[in-house]
Amino acid sequence: MGAVCGCCTDPVDFDGEVDLYHFDLHRAVGKGAFGKVRVVEHKKSKQLYALKYIDKAKCIKQKAVANIIQERRLLEEIDHPFIVNLRYAFQDDENCFFVLDLMLGGDLRFHLERKGRIEEGVVRFWLAELAEALNYLRKQRIIHRDLKPDNILLDAAGHAHITDFNVAIHYSERRLHTSVAGSMAYMAPEVVGRKGYTWCVDWWSLGVVMWELLFHRRPFDGRTAEKMTNSILKDPLKLPSNANDICSPECQDFVRGLLDRNPKTRLGCRSRGQGIEDIHNHPWMASIDWDQLRKKDIQPPFVPDMKKANFDVSHELDEFMMVEKPLTHSKRKANPDLEKMKPELRQMEEQFTVYDFVKNSRVSYYPHNQTIVTSINQDEDEPNTVLQSATNTLLPTATLIDRASAGSPLPELDRSHPQPMTVSNPSESRRSASRRSSPSSRPSQSAERPPRASS
Repeated sequence: MGAVCGCCTDPVDFDGEVDLYHFDLHRAVGKGAFGKVRVVEHKKSKQLYALKYIDKAKCIKQKAVANIIQERRLLEEIDHPFIVNLRYAFQDDENCFFVLDLMLGGDLRFHLERKGRIEEGVVRFWLAELAEALNYLRKQRIIHRDLKPDNILLDAAGHAHITDFNVAIHYSERRLHTSVAGSMAYMAPEVVGRKGYTWCVDWWSLGVVMWELLFHRRPFDGRTAEKMTNSILKDPLKLPSNANDICSPECQDFVRGLLDRNPKTRLGCRSRGQGIEDIHNHPWMASIDWDQLRKKDIQPPFVPDMKKANFDVSHELDEFMMVEKPLTHSKRKANPDLEKMKPELRQMEEQFTVYDFVKNSRVSYYPHNQTIVTSINQDEDEPNTVLQSATNTLLPTATLIDRASAGSPLPELDRSHPQPMTVSNPSESRRSASRRSSPSSRPSQSAERPPRASS
């Protein structure tokens, strides 16, 4: 039978389905489009986690139900030391909840803005960990599609983790995807050029992240979607004039390899899983002991200052100032009538299922029994077949794009703040769900309705 927690509360049945009553709620550490992220403590294990909660009404209003269910399903498939993993999922009448690994070290955007740029040795360590995570996602047939400093979180020890799978999808090498999703400044040429793409786009995004960490600017500029697209597709890759003072020739070669416009020759992207060997064997990575790295046995070269908050401390003020309703434990209505529910509420009720990592083994929603035929890393004279994206998931298209204001005459620091913009067919638009699946440096850009892109 369940145990009693606290002298004035009802007994909590830890043998029953997980719900919010299994957790004590602590401080808010992040804010997203539909809710917040707060630190929670499991009452029985005393383990701390990050709780991301999604307001169902806001989610329905912004037509993001498919995104939330998509993220919930993908996270159930993932378990990796350099990814923010799902531990529990459940819902009540008002919210859907993700309980995730707690990352109190802040995101890389937070640290980049405070340090100006990141030292080469630190960047190498983070890139090695992130490369392992991307190689794992490739094996899981998952494309993240929104890799950027904001979505890379540090734990208290300084290890890097990928988070926010809101626009992630499964890929099939039988079909190249054509939907546009993510943050434009980090999109690969094959995405913005609508040529069809697969998992190789994440390695390009990793290259943009690496460039930004090293030089505190992005490699491609543009004040409009059209100019940014043209820059990504055509502008020559020019290292800053002081690049030799900042990083080694091996480092420069590595970032150039990631920012190869041809996905067939891009660093990390050789077919049949051979690409990771190019990462492991690159001269810039010669000092990395990959076995020790995977075990997290290497001391990170940068350790966050845990005496300070590594995120925006203003998130709690909204509740104190009564700007929004605080999150509280609430009992569910007994035996809800699914037939009388709005279709979206019913969809969440049926498809945002309970997950408990202690009781449930991880499963894959990827459709098996398909013959996989390589359609991107093939011989030059063999044409690619580009078909409309068929993801076999709940998210047919996603069009959330953050347009960087990079390239403007503004100070370098201001160029780190992307301005949100939605493109593509409005009827296909999917709003991003919570932009944080763990503590964040600042509120989500996507919490506000973005301006429509001009055609």
